[in-house]
Amino acid sequence: MSILLVIMSLFLACKEEMSKPEEYCTSCPDPDLILGEYAPTDYVFDVPDFMPRPIVPEDNPMTVEGVELGKMLFFDPILSRDSSQSCVSCHLPEKSFTDGLAVSTGIDGITGTRSAMALVNLAYHNRGFFWDGRVNSLEDQAILPIEDHTELADTWDNVELKLRRNDAYPEKFRAAFGIEKKSEINRDLAVKAIAQFERTLISANSRYDQVIWGRNGFPSDAEQRGIALFFIEDNQNLSHPGCSHCHFNPLFTDNTFKNNGLDNVEELDQFEDLGRGQVNRNIYDNGKFKVPTLRNIALTAPYMHDGRFATLEEVLDQYATGGHGVINEDPNIRSFELTSQEKQDLIAFLNMLTDTSFVNNPAFQNPFK
Repeated sequence: MSILLVIMSLFLACKEEMSKPEEYCTSCPDPDLILGEYAPTDYVFDVPDFMPRPIVPEDNPMTVEGVELGKMLFFDPILSRDSSQSCVSCHLPEKSFTDGLAVSTGIDGITGTRSAMALVNLAYHNRGFFWDGRVNSLEDQAILPIEDHTELADTWDNVELKLRRNDAYPEKFRAAFGIEKKSEINRDLAVKAIAQFERTLISANSRYDQVIWGRNGFPSDAEQRGIALFFIEDNQNLSHPGCSHCHFNPLFTDNTFKNNGLDNVEELDQFEDLGRGQVNRNIYDNGKFKVPTLRNIALTAPYMHDGRFATLEEVLDQYATGGHGVINEDPNIRSFELTSQEKQDLIAFLNMLTDTSFVNNPAFQNPFK
């Protein structure tokens, strides 16, 4: 029998089998079935002793395979409606996972109203995500940008279909979560994987960490003066910046929400952006936003929730004015004086918080390049 006849015979046999009820088809593979091994490897955080232990939810344990899948999804424009943008479009590794813009722009050219937050040490957040704390987990945070018309502007139903039909993703989802069929790929597993990757974005090797915690070298004179200014504590009677009241070691944030004195309003319902109050409907939280980390702050300009300040000098000038006396301003917002030298000293210290090993970590770079 010729090779052609053999091929035709096999084709006709398979066609006949497929025409039978599914339970009688024995020679044709299930197109929904995912081949590949499921043998997950526990992910082990490499975190120095001076840092707290990362917070990992019980229903989303960290695995090497989950982190790898999450990294692919984070960098893949498949998550957007027209495949033109991805998570990394607004969270660039070299900018400490911000985008350098006052407010970000989505796939349709529509701008948002807030600055992209730095994705740094998210494994330690326990008081809400986004500037307004609207969600309580990284998993819930990752689910929102897909359908936001100012961001990726797709639907999760469509994204699930694209992931199921993709050549690479079914096997990756099986390796990470043990699913057996492509139809089991869904948004819940996708955001779990993205959250796993984002929890690995830990920055703890800045020059400050090396000098203070690692006892490796010494601060310069300007850096030492800046450290003294930043961490000074008193009985509220002295004039000083008091930065560490909200940005304390080792995370350089307290993960709370505060009105930091940016806007002057007569009534609490007059803030242009209500911030935390928009979420919890508590009028005394109007105008409050999450205290961001100062780690890698020199890389994340412009500053504040709306990117209104272009430089660290402008930020210090704003805080030196002491706010506006709005009733819910944080009590640590009060005027102080800084000489030109003291301002430069503080900035010298803030530059110490830049972690070049973090922004250049190969584990955090685009896997498609």
